[in-house]
Amino acid sequence: MDTELARTFLAVVAAGNFVSAAERLFITQSTVSTRIRALEEQLGCRLFVRNKAGTRLTLAGRRFQKHASILVRTVEQARQEIGVPPGFDSSLTIGARFGLWDGFLLDWLPTMRRARADVRLRVEIGFEVDLMAGLVEGRFDMGVMYTPQSRPGLRVEHLFDEKLVLVSTRPVARGKWPVGYVYVDWGPEFYATHNANFPEFDGAGLTANIGWLGLEYILRAGGAGYFPHRLVEKLESTGQVHFVENTPVFVQPAYVVHPVESPSDSLRQAIESLRVASRQALNGDA
Repeated sequence: MDTELARTFLAVVAAGNFVSAAERLFITQSTVSTRIRALEEQLGCRLFVRNKAGTRLTLAGRRFQKHASILVRTVEQARQEIGVPPGFDSSLTIGARFGLWDGFLLDWLPTMRRARADVRLRVEIGFEVDLMAGLVEGRFDMGVMYTPQSRPGLRVEHLFDEKLVLVSTRPVARGKWPVGYVYVDWGPEFYATHNANFPEFDGAGLTANIGWLGLEYILRAGGAGYFPHRLVEKLESTGQVHFVENTPVFVQPAYVVHPVESPSDSLRQAIESLRVASRQALNGDA
């Protein structure tokens, strides 16, 4: 079977419809339809039911997803392992949100390298949509993110609760809104809770989709914003930022997502060491 057909199938599963899958694959919608039709002809069954809401897998489609994932992942692992330099036995590709690399995964990474010096690691930054697509398609062995989606063949495991707190580079009087507020896009759940708590908020002069960018900006130019407590605690102790009192703390759960079927020894060890790092981060932020 042509692995390109399997990749296209998995792209549709991850995207939820043919149009979005075509955009991700940089091909036309008609090409996606042609590939899925060819795949269905090879398998002798229908894989998707299309409706106004998008696409949903048939029973045969759900059964095939596991095999498609294994097929694509096997080819990807073969490609990586063939290219593994001397001195390494295998490789892992890990994708995560920038905010979770900053101050958490970057602290965990040296521990993993020391524990498994025989494993070549590839690390990438991405948003949830791309990370989930990479996991479904077998390009990532493990993803760490805030708002994962449930997908057959993938396990979603809670790691810790990120506490997002409002800080300002200038002291803020009780009941006052900080000057120079920067809105950081921490995802759809944060957007909903932020709007519910601040119904009169009509937008910020600066919006950043990466927490690091927003934090670096206010440290250079002054301002305020919501950032992980674990990142701003030391800044507060040195007087670089101030906690804005009597403002809500938003909880943003962090998760690790990985394949259910046949994880390698190195992946199992990576997940277990990540659990340990999460407990340490939780205790440090308590």
